[in-house]
Order: sequence, then C-alpha cells, then structure tokens
Amino acid sequence: MSQESAFNPFATAQAEFDRIADLIGLDAGARQMLRSTQREYHFNIPVRMDDGSVQVFQGYRIQHNDARGPCKGGVRFHPQETVNTVRALAMWMTWKCAVADLPLGGGKGGVICDPHNLSPREQESLCRGWVRQASSNVGPVRDIPAPDMMTNAQHMLWMLDEYETIAGGRYPGAFTGKPVGMGGSLGRTEATGYGVVYTLREALKELEIKPRDTTASVQGFGNVAQYAIELYHRLGGKVVCVSCWDQNDEVSYSYVKPEGVDLEELRSITDHFGGIDKSRAKDLGYKVLPGEVWLSQEVDILIPAAIENQITSESVKLIHDKVKVLAEGANGPTAPEADPYLEEKGIFVIPDFLANAGGVTCSYFEQVQSNMNYFWELGEVLSKLDVKMTAAFYAVFDLSKKRDVSMRDAAYMLAIDRVAMGCRDRGWI
Repeated sequence: MSQESAFNPFATAQAEFDRIADLIGLDAGARQMLRSTQREYHFNIPVRMDDGSVQVFQGYRIQHNDARGPCKGGVRFHPQETVNTVRALAMWMTWKCAVADLPLGGGKGGVICDPHNLSPREQESLCRGWVRQASSNVGPVRDIPAPDMMTNAQHMLWMLDEYETIAGGRYPGAFTGKPVGMGGSLGRTEATGYGVVYTLREALKELEIKPRDTTASVQGFGNVAQYAIELYHRLGGKVVCVSCWDQNDEVSYSYVKPEGVDLEELRSITDHFGGIDKSRAKDLGYKVLPGEVWLSQEVDILIPAAIENQITSESVKLIHDKVKVLAEGANGPTAPEADPYLEEKGIFVIPDFLANAGGVTCSYFEQVQSNMNYFWELGEVLSKLDVKMTAAFYAVFDLSKKRDVSMRDAAYMLAIDRVAMGCRDRGWI
C-alpha cells in the first residue's frame, strides 16, 4: 500500500543534521548515533471491516532517540504515509523536545490508511490493533504517543483503553492528547498558538518594538492560527490578513481588512476544518484575494500557521520590506533555500521547532499530570507554558548572539548538543 515518493524527508532531516554537526564539531560516534533512528517497529494490523472482510494495514512506531527521556510523538493516519516521513518526524521530535528542554526524546508513529473511508468502529479497531502491536514498546516510561494528522482525542482514548487492558492497570500517562476529564490537560487547545506568541513577544522585546505598534498577516485559520491571533490581539497587535484553504473551490484565499480582522466574527463563519465562508466574509467587509497575498502584506509580522513549504526561494521575494519578524507556527513552512533571502532582508526568524513547541510542552504537562493523577487549572498550565517557552526562546537567542548564527541554526545547535550530551552522560558514545 505504501508508495515511496521521490522526495525523501528523512534524507532532508539527515542533511540538516549533518550541516549542524559540522558547525558544532560533533564527534564521529555522536554523528553515527544521532543521524539514524534508535529503534523501528514495522507491523501489520488486521482489521475486520464492517462488510465482514479483513483488511491488513501497515503500521509503524519509530523511536529516534531516548537519551533525555521517554520518546514523545504523534501517531498519524494518512493514505500517503511513508516510513521515511515517520523517521524524519521522529528525528524532528527529538530536536523539538530538546530545544524546549523537556525530559523527553523523539518518536513518531503512523498507519497507512484514510480514516475518511473508515467507519468509527473500523477506526476503533485500527487504534486497538496498533496498540496490540506496539504495546510492549510504548507506555508512560518508554514512549508516549499523541494525536497527529487525522487522529484525535477519541483515537487516543481508544488506544489508552487497549493499552490499559493489556497492561492490567490504569496508566493515563501512557498517551497524551486525551479528552479533558479523561486525563487530558486544560490549555492543550491553546498551547501551540499561544506558544508562538510567547516567543514572538520576546522577539519584539529584543527588537525594541511594542506589540501594540505592530500589524501581522497570518496563513491558516485552524487551531494554531486562531489562538495565535487571540493572544496577539490581547497584546495589542492588529492582524490585517488571514489566508486559508477553501474546501469547495480547492484553492486558498486571503481575507484582508486593513483596519484589523475581528477574530470572533471570523470564527463565526468558519467551518471545523478552519475554512472561512467566502461570501459571508465579503458581506462583513473583507477583501477576498488570492491565497498568496498574505505573504505580500505591508505588515511587521508574518505568521505561517498552515502547511509546510510555503515560503520558497520564489515566494520569499513577495515579502514586503516592512516585515521584521517571521514566527513559524507551522512545521517546516520555510524551504531551506529561502533562508538566505530572509537573512538578506534582515527578518528575525523564530524557527518552527522553537515557535511551535508549545504543543509538545503542554503534552509533557499532560503526561506529568496524568502520572501523578493531579490536574492543574488553566491559568497554572498557561503560566508554566509561558515560563518554558520564554526560557527556550532565550536559550536559542543567546546562543545565536554568542555564535553569530541564525536563530534556526542556533536552535539546531542547542538541541543536537543537548541530545549528544545525554548520550555521552549515559556512556553510549
């Protein structure tokens, strides 16, 4: 079922690693250890379908490195899933946990399937089947899965229930992303978007810019984008453009309002996929323009919070000279070849695995709360998140200044050095 594409994300992840390993002078043993995965589990999951037939799905759990603590990472359901995608995502999770200074390693899981074509009962069977195959290699002290692309809180609860049935006890910390009230954490919904803005706030401080004097353009209007806009507005900033995908037309549009978008107004005309009703937006006074227009707005801040590879060596030329900060809410929104252009323009980049680390940080909080069976109020969760994200920002920022490198390179340098140190301290290398 799996089709390997010409693009190999794991080769890209390894190339990024090799470049940074050269910059920090990483020794041969550490390079060999960290540029490959520590463990891989590939397995078949037989599912009895609603029509009585049996379909066999290919599943994975890949653990990149657990020197700093149990692995952490999502399980995604996707029809074009490949093992190299899962490997790359596991490696990136290692760096993300390390840059946020969480006591966790990186892992990722997946199943090649399209949940849109599966009934709820078939999805439940698939979740339980995945756990039956992986149960001896995951759990609260080994590897803690979470939701990812096309999986959600219900999937995690089915997985947790199957794990607890096999393990013979209650282990709510074995999976995160669970529903609140069933071991989930308050604040998880807001965490990624708020985390983006916590780091943005600190970047503006360093640039000596007051948030209330800034404007922003945002790509995406899903969970991350909405909560980033919410907190940015609370700081006094003004979003003048939101770009998102239109399911009906199968293209993206930019919704522009120079006097500032009204978040609640837009939310009221948005579907659960984050798509805005075009005709109703026009009635509310928004200009509806082509999707890429978000990038050329005359603003101070750009927040890509949709999908990967949106700022390329070509599209980066659309960015207005006024832009001072790029806060990467999405994973991999900027192609590597666009980075030199951003540097040339003098744009301060908050790299994705720093900017959007709020999600995994709150997942860590959920794990901690579940393990001790004591749950924090929303204010406490968000306060702890602010502390962690601010500390992570300054760890990267200070290294960037000290070594005279970009924020992206500094984030990689910090993360890889921390993981290599963990391996050395354990005596692995």
